[in-house]
Amino acid sequence: MRLLITGGAGFIGSNFIRYHLSCNPSDEIINVDSLTYAGNPNNLFDIQNDSRYYFFKENICNQSKIERIIKKHDVDAIINFAAETHVDRSINNPDTFLHTNILGTHTLLNLARQYELSSFLQISTDEVYGSRVSGSFCESDRLTPSSPYSASKASSDLIALSYKITYDLPVIVTRCTNNFGPYQYPEKLIPLFVTNLLRGKTVPVYGTGKNVRDWIYVVDHCSAIDLLLKKGRAGEIYNIGSGNEMNNLEITELLLCFLEKGNEMITFVKDRPGHDFRYSIDCSKIKKLGWKPAYSFKSALNETVDWYKMNSWWWEPLKQ
Repeated sequence: MRLLITGGAGFIGSNFIRYHLSCNPSDEIINVDSLTYAGNPNNLFDIQNDSRYYFFKENICNQSKIERIIKKHDVDAIINFAAETHVDRSINNPDTFLHTNILGTHTLLNLARQYELSSFLQISTDEVYGSRVSGSFCESDRLTPSSPYSASKASSDLIALSYKITYDLPVIVTRCTNNFGPYQYPEKLIPLFVTNLLRGKTVPVYGTGKNVRDWIYVVDHCSAIDLLLKKGRAGEIYNIGSGNEMNNLEITELLLCFLEKGNEMITFVKDRPGHDFRYSIDCSKIKKLGWKPAYSFKSALNETVDWYKMNSWWWEPLKQ
C-alpha cells in the first residue's frame, strides 16, 4: 500500500509513520507537510533515507501540487493528520485554523474522490464533543465545540462524513484523547512542563488545575489508526482513548515527582477563555475490533520524561 500522510512531520503524524513502517515493511509512505512551526524534519531524521519514505514540503490547500504527488506515487489511501491544533493559538488567531483545518481537508477529500482512493482517514479530536461533568461521549453524541480549534475540527469531520454519504468515498473519522510522547512540540502541557523543569523554570497551571483530560501514549494512538486502516468501516466514527483521566494538577505533580522537583515550581495562571472542564469518551466501539492500549500510563509517562531528558538537542532550539 502507498499511503499519503499529511502533517507527517508533526508530533502524531511522525510517530505514526515510524510505527506503520515498522509494522508494514512492504508499504510506502509519502509524507506531505508544509513545515509550519510545529512541523519538524528532525522528527523523522532516523528514517529520512529509508527507500520506502518520501517527503514533500507542500500545503494541503494547494490542490494542484497535492494532485501531482498523488499521481506520481499512485497513492492508495490518505491519512489526514495535517491541522493547526493548539487551542491557545486558535483563540489568538482563528483564521489560520479555519483555513487549514476546513479548506485543507476539503481539498484532500476532493482529490481522494477524483482518484477513487481506497480509504480516507480523518484524524480528529475528542474536543469536538465539548465538556461534560460526568459520563462519557459516544460517537453519535451531539458536537458542542468550545474553541475555534475544536470548531474547525468538528467542521472538517462533518465535511469528511458528508463525502461518504454523497459520493460514497470510504471515509473514517477518528477522535482521540490527549496524546503525549516523544517529539511533541513544547507548547503542549507535558513537554512544556518537562522542558521547563529541566531548565529550572516554573510551570504555568491554568486556573485551579482541576481540568480533566484522558491521556493516551502516542504509540497506542498509532496502533489504533493502523488497525482502523485495515479493519475500520467506511462512514464510521471511532473514539480512541486509554481511560487515564487525570486533572492537570495531578499530571503536574507526577512530572515534579519524576524530575525530583517540589511544588514551589508550580505557578498558577489566569484560566484561558472557554476552557473545557472535562473530556471523556467511550471507546467500546474500537475495542470491539480488538484494539486496546498496550502501555500503562505511568510507565509511558516515565519513558516520555526520559526521552526529553536525553534529547535536549531536539527541543532546545524549539524553546529558544
